[in-house]
Amino acid sequence: MKINRGREQGRPSEHRGPTFTGSVWADPVLADPEGGVNVGSVFFEPRSRTFWHSHGNGQILHVTHGHGRVRARDGSGGTVAAGDVVYSPAGEEHWHGAGPDSYLLHHAISLGTTTWLEEVTDEEYDKGF
Repeated sequence: MKINRGREQGRPSEHRGPTFTGSVWADPVLADPEGGVNVGSVFFEPRSRTFWHSHGNGQILHVTHGHGRVRARDGSGGTVAAGDVVYSPAGEEHWHGAGPDSYLLHHAISLGTTTWLEEVTDEEYDKGF
């Protein structure tokens, strides 16, 4: 058993890079050394977002502040706001990020290995807002 007091001790906030568009910061809340689960508190500036990606055993997002967008390859998804919880099943290709005029803060519970894919285009991002 492991209990973290707010975050992973000794690990700084991470400015996320090559698999994100825009400015995105993450705080490591819980990291499983065997790679089975990672929990992070992720902050997206307006219009910032992940690349398309999937998770080996799924992902849960709990939105705590702001609003944004979550979209799967099949077109499902939509606008999310504080209090919303999103589940992406294993292998589902998806992206998530902040709205055009709002930041987004969510807890991401990622299960299994993350597979990063291509960048989300501005056209894909703008669709549906």
